Amino acid sequence: MLSQLNKLPARTDYVQAVYTALLDAISDGSLPPGTRITQEDIAEQMNVSRLPVLQALRMLKNDGFVEDAPGRGLQVTALNIEWIDKLYEVRGALDSLAAKLAAQKKCVINPALIKHGRAVSEKSDVKALIDADMAFHSAIYEASENPLIAKSAHLHWVHLRRVMGAVLQSTQGSTIWDEHQAIADAIKNGDERKAAELSELHAMRARKNLIRQLEQVLSSN
Repeated sequence: MLSQLNKLPARTDYVQAVYTALLDAISDGSLPPGTRITQEDIAEQMNVSRLPVLQALRMLKNDGFVEDAPGRGLQVTALNIEWIDKLYEVRGALDSLAAKLAAQKKCVINPALIKHGRAVSEKSDVKALIDADMAFHSAIYEASENPLIAKSAHLHWVHLRRVMGAVLQSTQGSTIWDEHQAIADAIKNGDERKAAELSELHAMRARKNLIRQLEQVLSSN
């Protein structure tokens, strides 16, 4: 059931490593909603003791990614469309503010991020697609020079990664990187209003598309 998890190398931060490995598996759909997980299974497959696994599972439960399963153990929580919709509302506001602040400084968002994003969008590597999208937006958060934006956005991205993973399992191809390019251009040109508007529109489109596609994914399960 959890055969996709890899053994961890010795002398590492086991709690964080287990947490990250499970979060990645939940986000990319390797561990779909309802999957039952136990300390014993994870500890055996990742070659670690139960204590760091217990701590990692507590963190995941606290973050809302796993919940108590009927009987013994835990299970991956179901995707909640209403909750995701609210997350995107907040993300749109944060992205708009970050783009506006970055445009004030006429920051240049690394073109390599967009080039890489276009390249991975032609493949079926879900984790790479999600990572590329996060990298682009993280660059804008950093360019805003307001550390509170990145800190706040991170809390939402860990959940957004999951819905993106669920949707990207069944859909390929997107104009997302054309939208990213337009945002980057507006920031570089110092057009604060356009950068903010494009960022909010980008989040709104993503919100509508992902929720629509997620509804289709959930209805087909």
